[in-house]
Amino acid sequence: MELIAVDLAKRLFRAEFADVRPIAGVTANLSVYTAFTEPGDVMLSLAIPNGGHITYGPKRVGGTAGRVRGLDVEYLPFDEESMNVDVDAARRKIEKLTAEGRKPRIVVFGGSLFLFPHPVRELSDYLRSMDIKVAYDGAHVLGLIAGGEFQDPLREGADVMMGSTHKTLPGPQGGVVLSWERYADQIKQAVFPSNVSNHHLHHVAGKAVAFAEMLAFGREYASQVVRNARRLAEELASRGFKVLGEAKGYTRSHQVVLDVTRNGGGMSVEKRLEDSNIIVNRNLLPYDLREGRSYKDPGGIRIGVQEVTRLGMKEGEMADVAEFIARVIIRNEPPERVAADVAEFRRGFNRVNYAFESPLEAYEYVKLVR
Repeated sequence: MELIAVDLAKRLFRAEFADVRPIAGVTANLSVYTAFTEPGDVMLSLAIPNGGHITYGPKRVGGTAGRVRGLDVEYLPFDEESMNVDVDAARRKIEKLTAEGRKPRIVVFGGSLFLFPHPVRELSDYLRSMDIKVAYDGAHVLGLIAGGEFQDPLREGADVMMGSTHKTLPGPQGGVVLSWERYADQIKQAVFPSNVSNHHLHHVAGKAVAFAEMLAFGREYASQVVRNARRLAEELASRGFKVLGEAKGYTRSHQVVLDVTRNGGGMSVEKRLEDSNIIVNRNLLPYDLREGRSYKDPGGIRIGVQEVTRLGMKEGEMADVAEFIARVIIRNEPPERVAADVAEFRRGFNRVNYAFESPLEAYEYVKLVR
């Protein structure tokens, strides 16, 4: 079963090597750090307000890279207008660190807030010339990559790609590491015995099914996800929301990010929408910390459309979703009234799409009888 899952993962991502044993994106990332770095090495990645994940964080914030692996974390320069890594500033920072005797050992692209492809192609040759490893955390966008959308990190110069298997890749909770055959032995040893002992074989079976479904339906699914995200962003902007990434068309991923500082802030908006049967999450924005906001009540909310896409919604329904959100946040309608309308709307979308046929509806439980 594990070998079948490995073979499917290699085919799906056109990778020479795949390890399906990591039990989460966190352990996949930590396995990559173990394979390619030593404690004390310098790592470059996005800061959390700029979209970075806690696994990239330094010791002072409890991040996996700093506290668990002991890496010296420096942040990639970020352009807030384009919502992306600043390529020229990144080169200057690496040259400055190198001159100071702190040349990075690894650069990690990817993030949790991930609207646009990262400049792997633009920087990989330069990083390789500096003997710096290129890693790409595709946790949020693996399904889009598998479906031929967003970008193709391994072909763009990444040494390794890792990520979760349960976000846009619609599999079970778990992780995966994808790379080239020349790194196979060091990655396998970093996964086991360093970071995984029991690797949850039932999840490996689920990963195999997800990989197979993506081989069959991934291109259609990923294309629809991206179209839905772009349409939702446009519909929200037309209703008066401040949607980030406007200069580049709002998004090229599954995510839409709103600045809701003028609508009560992330904590309030998250709660009001939850009370309305609409699940989003509050999210730090790149400029939140310098404006005095924190992760507890940040300035933004983050929306992902991959789940509603799997349930059959398309561009027309994104206008409906935007209207529900506007009714709560812009027009201040009572959440209980909107919640009832959302529940009625949602009844028409109970079948999982882009998947092998099943007699079950979404979220229906199988009754086990003796």
